[in-house]
Amino acid sequence: MKVLVIGNGGREHALLWKLKQSPLATELFCAPGNGGTAQMAQNVDIASHDIEKLKHWALEHKIDFTVVGPELPLVLGIVDSFQKVKLPIFGVNQKAAQLEASKVFSKKLLQKYHIPTAEAQIFDSYAQACAYILQATFPLVIKADGLASGKGVRICKNQKEAQSALSDIMEKKILGSSGSQVVIERYLEGEEISYMGFLDGKTFLPLAPSQDHKKALDGDQGLNTGGMGAYSPVPWFDAAWQSKVQNRIVAPLLKALKSEGISFQGLLYIGLLISQDLPYVLEFNVRFGDPEAQVLLFRLQSDLLPVLQAVSQSKLHEVHLKWDDQPAVCVVMVSGGYPQSYQAGYEILGLDNISQGCDVALFHAGTVLRENKVLTQGGRVLNVVAKAPSFEEAIQKAYECVSGIQWPHVFFRKDIGFRVCPNLKSRS
Repeated sequence: MKVLVIGNGGREHALLWKLKQSPLATELFCAPGNGGTAQMAQNVDIASHDIEKLKHWALEHKIDFTVVGPELPLVLGIVDSFQKVKLPIFGVNQKAAQLEASKVFSKKLLQKYHIPTAEAQIFDSYAQACAYILQATFPLVIKADGLASGKGVRICKNQKEAQSALSDIMEKKILGSSGSQVVIERYLEGEEISYMGFLDGKTFLPLAPSQDHKKALDGDQGLNTGGMGAYSPVPWFDAAWQSKVQNRIVAPLLKALKSEGISFQGLLYIGLLISQDLPYVLEFNVRFGDPEAQVLLFRLQSDLLPVLQAVSQSKLHEVHLKWDDQPAVCVVMVSGGYPQSYQAGYEILGLDNISQGCDVALFHAGTVLRENKVLTQGGRVLNVVAKAPSFEEAIQKAYECVSGIQWPHVFFRKDIGFRVCPNLKSRS
């Protein structure tokens, strides 16, 4: 089969890495790809949001199956467009993509069907939002309505921080039209879980749980990012927790989608907040998390390609996933200054010295391959993934690889996995 992966991040490199292992995949393409995908597939110079060009290219090259990585093409309707011309594709349609495209839409859905979530108010007026925070209880969370690459959520400890967040999002429009509306919700204290599963419209097949590290700095300090690291599994998230989430959140959500006439075939990401022994929905995504996908795909032993096909063909009830019991850890290496301004174009040194295999992988994100040199091209640059019999060993192995990779102003968190290994808080 000729397989096309759409996107250019670490998630897409990990998807290609896993798909390449499938005996069904004979040719692999990535649009637009990065410096890592260029070394295992043919990069196609078409932006992931250019739906018409991608469709015509897929038709011209007789692509047998397309896998969509990022959210933007899904929100723009790439699945609907491909399906109209009988191109098989993995991903949700435009109607289902609203779950991620609009925080307002998803919050209203959760409220309507009484699915556990933080109490919230919705505003499309800057003045009314400002008036609300004058009498609000802190801390609270302010969320831009639209897509914001993981940067549209502000946790505000006081009125001053809330006013600054509202000004940035609604008045200064630092996130563009994504800030036309905001959701202001009660802050829930607890632990976050990335809970993902395949959904074919009827059957929900959960993936192993994972945890992300959203904040830029050690100790979960600093600005929100697209993700600075991840690990899987989550030791305490056992079968009892799986059952609780299925009963309290997944089952009513599937009923809600059916009632709303939303056909969901793709990857459902439920951002959970565990507070006082109960699960709440923080957010929905409609694609693999990044960097959670990197650790999950590294642990997945099943052939990914027939699983994705089963989702698109509503045959998920026939699928059973097999996992490596060993934990996996991902450390994201970023350009200095991320998630704010940073410089690109630096050569990355030390990549050839990393021995990749069954226990270590390098997934490229913001890189480009030029004249046999790998250069930085984005904020999140590299994902170093390692697995081992214990979390301690996997974390140590990942950081040993990280220490051998260099470029000017490289930055990474030094405490990825601190929740499962508390002694990491003092890592120097």
